[in-house]
Parts: sequence; structure tokens; C-alpha cells
Amino acid sequence: MNVRYRVELSQAERDELTAMLGGGKHAARKLKRAQILLAADRCCRDEEIARTVSVSLSTVSRTKRRFVEGNLERALSEEPRPGAERKLTGKQEALLVIRPAILTP
Repeated sequence: MNVRYRVELSQAERDELTAMLGGGKHAARKLKRAQILLAADRCCRDEEIARTVSVSLSTVSRTKRRFVEGNLERALSEEPRPGAERKLTGKQEALLVIRPAILTP
């Protein structure tokens, strides 16, 4: 069954997304999700949003679903990715990377 999610942003959410797109440093994925939500709020079709933002239809529907089922923060943020736990801490990884540079003449 193909479910269509309807995005209705509040004025505060619209302002937050517009400000995010207006400047500052944000991840590209987060900016694309913001563009998707703003376009969906203007009642654009999913195909049009996907073409305009240069993402797949599944990305558009997933972002809309996460907004409708959750909230703005959930729709913009990354979900945990599956996989094994990290074997090294950030400090251990930094030492591993920096050590060969120190030993190189």
C-alpha cells in the first residue's frame, strides 16, 4: 500500500528551516531534508521534490514519514546505522594515524 504523508509545518518550523538554509554550517544531508520538508509543506508532488532537490523518491517519502511520525528534529537528523561497534576510540584512532607521521624521516 502506497501511503502518502502530508507535511504541515508550523510558522516556527518554517522559520527554522528557512534560517538553516539561509546560512551557517550544516551537513548537506540535513539541508536537503530541510528543502524536502519546505517543498512538501508547499504541497509540491514527491516527484517534483525529488527532481528539484536531486534525491530519490524514497528519500522524499522517508523524510516526510519521519516528520509526520516524529517531529522536525527526527526528520532532519541521522538515524543510527547498523553495523559493528567501533573497535578503536577516537583517541586511539588519532594516535594510530599520527604515529606513522612522527616516525617518517
